[in-house]
Amino acid sequence: MRTFVYVDGFNLYYGALKGTPFKWLDLVALFGKVLQPRHDILKVKYFTARGRERPPTGGSCSARTCIFAPFDTTGPRSRYISGIS
Repeated sequence: MRTFVYVDGFNLYYGALKGTPFKWLDLVALFGKVLQPRHDILKVKYFTARGRERPPTGGSCSARTCIFAPFDTTGPRSRYISGIS
């Protein structure tokens, strides 16, 4: 079954990741294990608004311009979609 996965970054962070050591995820691999084998993941789309905090590793950008994407957005099956703050 052709499958597209849509992830709400706010709910993922505050519902599952905040306060844990897990900040960087391979979402394609994660959903590949969570979903039944009949699902063929074509794309994982990660939606979020611009972050107000710096990424966990620090960084030199200002707080208003930093964008935190907790997974590899360069893969062919992933897409990062940012809203306006």
